Amino acid sequence: MRIRKKKWAAPELADCPFFIDEPAAYKGRWKEAFADKDKPLYAEFGCGKGGFAAQAALAHPDVNWLAVDIKNDMLAVASRTIKKLFSDAHREPANLRITAYNISNVSAMFSEDERVGRIYVNFCNPWPRPKHHKRRLTHVRQLVQYRQLLEDGGEIHFKTDDDQLFEESVPYFEKTGFEITYITRDLHNSGYEHNIMTEHERMFTEEGKTIKFLIAVKKPWTPPEDMTAFLKEE
Repeated sequence: MRIRKKKWAAPELADCPFFIDEPAAYKGRWKEAFADKDKPLYAEFGCGKGGFAAQAALAHPDVNWLAVDIKNDMLAVASRTIKKLFSDAHREPANLRITAYNISNVSAMFSEDERVGRIYVNFCNPWPRPKHHKRRLTHVRQLVQYRQLLEDGGEIHFKTDDDQLFEESVPYFEKTGFEITYITRDLHNSGYEHNIMTEHERMFTEEGKTIKFLIAVKKPWTPPEDMTAFLKEE
């Protein structure tokens, strides 16, 4: 999502207690970013305006949540969203942190032995043109990175309104050693009980679009011998 430059973003983020200004400084010690270091860590890549991350952290206080987006201007909007939702719930966001990072290289944020239990990708840019497919947050290039971060048996939860992105992402998961354990092309009529509505989801639903959703589980996988060629595939 494109967002205009916001003059108030930098000073607000500087005063935001749950914003991580230098994520590289936490590489190898992300648990220390949270008040309770013993909770499992879940991540949302491409957190946008922060509605999902805030609701998820409120609904699951037993989990530490790391929300990542590429632009500080977007994270400044997210910080306001998070502050409001937590204030309304009379709680502090002790189990939620936000930070800016280029998700195309997100594995560099973590050390080799750090793991997250779950990754959420919600309504990412579909990049419909074939020459741009490699920029998708569900492309094989990304999924290989996510494998490095996920614990064995860890999950990716992927949600989108875009039919083409969804259908072309399914084989991405299969190619990279993930087992799709849940899939629906009409989430709101599927009976799935654990959905958290995002800002985009509400907007797309009001436009009459159906929401596609899947859960993919990390399984043992033997990488191809020519990984370079594999990662160049569309």
